Amino acid sequence: MTTMTPRERVLKLFARKPVDTMPCFSGQGMVTVPSIDSIGIPFSQIHLTAENMAESAIKSMEMFDFDAAVVPYDMCTIPEAFGLGVSIYENAEGILFPTIPKKWSSPDEVIIPKDYLERARMPVVDGAIKLLKEKIGKTHAIGTWILGPFTLAGQLVELDVLMKMAYKEKAKVEALLDKIADLTIDLGRHYREIGADFVSLREMGTGADLLSPKMFKKMIQPRLRKIFEAWDSPKILHICGSTDLIIEIMNDCGAEVISVDHKNTLSESRSKIGNDILLFGDYDGFNLPSKASVEEIQEAIKKCIDAGVDAVSWMRYGPDAISGLMSSRKTCRP
Repeated sequence: MTTMTPRERVLKLFARKPVDTMPCFSGQGMVTVPSIDSIGIPFSQIHLTAENMAESAIKSMEMFDFDAAVVPYDMCTIPEAFGLGVSIYENAEGILFPTIPKKWSSPDEVIIPKDYLERARMPVVDGAIKLLKEKIGKTHAIGTWILGPFTLAGQLVELDVLMKMAYKEKAKVEALLDKIADLTIDLGRHYREIGADFVSLREMGTGADLLSPKMFKKMIQPRLRKIFEAWDSPKILHICGSTDLIIEIMNDCGAEVISVDHKNTLSESRSKIGNDILLFGDYDGFNLPSKASVEEIQEAIKKCIDAGVDAVSWMRYGPDAISGLMSSRKTCRP
């Protein structure tokens, strides 16, 4: 089999065509500390300009031989554009991701500005995607992501309030979720138009350890179906946490790729969803020794592959983990 470019490898995987080796990429922002150090800027600065965001993504890709570059890195860009304040931690040492210090107290307070794409750091994300398209678009895949409706709602309204209202004032929560679903459809299309090869929908806050399967089916699944029906392929759904109890519902949301984290039982998921959908998953980096050897990481990764994943992805990247993954690649299932 001829050697493929990284972009060909990723896109062929999504299209369920044979690839020369298992791709190495993620469905969330991919940035590494060594890449930031090589640029010579504080961590906070990678969030603030399109140039810094794109350069840090490219550096991470080049240093660790990723098949894709993925931006942005934090979950605050949309809430910030809606008018909420954000803490960037510009003077902090080490790695601190931006956060929303004060959210709205009720869904009634949430207003989605018509010009949100022009506000706050949304143009930074747009600019970074366009720069990636210009600089690496012919050789490497370009990815981005959007929070799912419920998870994004949890970035806008205090989560404890939102969780209670989901049971006691369901209509108000569903009205907000419908607005966010419509925005998500438009934003996903926008990102594809300006250069993204794939957009991952990260409905991270809806695992079975947070919402019951019954609540997921009634409140979350209909919005996910609406979004995936409106998006072009590839259609990627990622949910963190415990997903064993909802994996079959996830498989009925219209996605072509299901992504889970280490709390999921990968072999059971593969058995339940069959082989007609791509399954991405990661290993439990928290249970590995803090100074795990490449061989130990390789073994953890091999277990994921043997459990039936089509790509080992959405993992907690560190230099050793990446080295282990890169040396553990094998041909994917056609």
